[in-house]
Amino acid sequence: MAGGAVMNRRLSPAQRHFIRVTASQTAAAAQDEHGEVTGSAYELMLAKLTQDRARLKAIQSVETKIAVKREILPEYADYVAGALVGGKGGQDEVLTRVMLWRIDIGDIAGALPLASYVLRYQLVLPDSFNRTMGCLIAEEIAEQALVAVAAGTPMALELLASTAELTTEQDMPDEARAKLEKAIGRTMLAQINPDAPASTDKTWLEQAIPHLHRALTLHDKCGVKTEIDRAERALKKIAEPAPLAPAG
Repeated sequence: MAGGAVMNRRLSPAQRHFIRVTASQTAAAAQDEHGEVTGSAYELMLAKLTQDRARLKAIQSVETKIAVKREILPEYADYVAGALVGGKGGQDEVLTRVMLWRIDIGDIAGALPLASYVLRYQLVLPDSFNRTMGCLIAEEIAEQALVAVAAGTPMALELLASTAELTTEQDMPDEARAKLEKAIGRTMLAQINPDAPASTDKTWLEQAIPHLHRALTLHDKCGVKTEIDRAERALKKIAEPAPLAPAG
């Protein structure tokens, strides 16, 4: 059956089993002379990726694109699971694209294992991107975190901590690093109310302020000066002794 015909419907259970079993073997052993993954499982998923990208390209709405990515990403799960287990670093466009889509839909927990793999083996981005892999991972996850804070649903801090750890040795423009530091600081401040801080908020403030200062050092126009002032005032307010009650 032609690859295009197969991909016009969801993968069957037999195909999914085949992909999971063979993807690990393919990633471990099948690479061409240029270091790119080859083999039947990869070629099947690459054909699907080409078709899915064409579908997404025909959509103008960003919101709809995200909905479609949520719909199709589970169809790549078996291949990704197999490739991560058996992979030895062959250039894999399916893995890099799935990682990007998971970031796009806000599934940072799902994206980070892929990010760890592609950074460990120094996989490169598709030609349409002009950032390094480390820069893109740090900046795009930071952007998702900033959107989440603005929406009142802050990202789990452990995801940002993992992102910072993964990308700490990656070369990138200072502005990109500043965005990640800003996202971490804002996410920490989102755990409290800086205008009415409680004594238990002291630790959050003490942890958030250095990240915001670091962001400002890296990029003086990153937009954190007001937050630093508010956070430092809140910390000072906590430190001030409570007024004595009037004598009865």
